[in-house]
Amino acid sequence: MKGLVIAIQFLTRVSMPRVTVSNEEFAASIRWFPAVGLLIGALLAATAWAGTRVDSWTGALLGVIAWVAVTGALHLDGLGDIADASGAAHKDRDRLLAVLADPHVGSFAVVTIGLQLLAKLVLLHALIEMAVLEAVVLVPLAARIGPLVWSRWLPDLHAGLGSRFRRAARTIDLAGWGALLAVAAWFAPGLLATPMLIGGWGWWVLRRIGGISGDGHGAGIEIVESGLLFALAIGARLT
Repeated sequence: MKGLVIAIQFLTRVSMPRVTVSNEEFAASIRWFPAVGLLIGALLAATAWAGTRVDSWTGALLGVIAWVAVTGALHLDGLGDIADASGAAHKDRDRLLAVLADPHVGSFAVVTIGLQLLAKLVLLHALIEMAVLEAVVLVPLAARIGPLVWSRWLPDLHAGLGSRFRRAARTIDLAGWGALLAVAAWFAPGLLATPMLIGGWGWWVLRRIGGISGDGHGAGIEIVESGLLFALAIGARLT
């Protein structure tokens, strides 16, 4: 369970007991990322449900606020960095890496983060209106299977935080979370889009950026989350 505590400390702002962590234990915590996603999903869905006591838009807004607050905007930061770096990628690789390392926020990041938050707000509202808010609990879980896949599949963009996870994600971890996702998809068919979204992000990062990094993991989680909200909305509309 120590790995779960480490993963919660890394991915959220939830208060946890302090533990001493080795490099190997930190890397192994990636195996628990989907479990942390389930915690995030439960918190945001509960907050959104409470907000619906006022109206559906209030519920959606509070849900998005809770989503950002519990993660500390960790993945949004990665999304912004990737957006800025991608905007500079037409120049050269050195320029791309320099932009990724730059702590300042550029116009690409501002626009992308704004659109991401707007997308989550609108899609969460749609799911509330269609009375399928409970399915949202599973979205952060499914999205956090992505880092396990990307760590095994994609080359490291550079030696950084993301590279520490390489080889820590085992086949048994992917099989276990994949099986759980398959069962969950029986109740929320929109989750079947998860492999396509995870694979699509990995292909885009490889083609456009050249490899995966901590920013790439964070941005990918955000993209997959929005894609799954959209997929759930489509699935709910068709049933």
